[in-house]
Amino acid sequence: MDTIAELPGVARAASGKVRDRYLVGQDILLVASDRVSAYDVVLPTPIPDKGAVLTAMSDYWFSRLDVPNHRITCEPERFPLELAPVAAALRGRAMLCRRAQPLAVECVVRGYLAGSAWVEYSPTESVCGIPLPQGLTESAATPVPD
Repeated sequence: MDTIAELPGVARAASGKVRDRYLVGQDILLVASDRVSAYDVVLPTPIPDKGAVLTAMSDYWFSRLDVPNHRITCEPERFPLELAPVAAALRGRAMLCRRAQPLAVECVVRGYLAGSAWVEYSPTESVCGIPLPQGLTESAATPVPD
């Protein structure tokens, strides 16, 4: 399934590159689609069950890490009653969560000097403020971290 267009009686808060967010009472429902994005562009061909895999991975780690988090449940039987008519469509790809302030952290691992890294390196010889060797060319392998 690429996306769940509308959930009857539930307001869509936002639609991202991969996940859609819906307001459910005081909580939020995160629904992972099968959409694929690369370089901030959503590609036309979805990957079947990608949303289910993303949700399962998130659920696995949230259940095992001893860190407070926003997850309430991924079990549609435990979702609010207004979601019961669409429980089958949500199974495996939706997570009911407490609303929380996100901690904006992004980690990008690069093996090659390409895309935005090349754009930054060209004038500065650094990426994300980290100096790299002089004279690298576009798509050159990046040095192994010390």
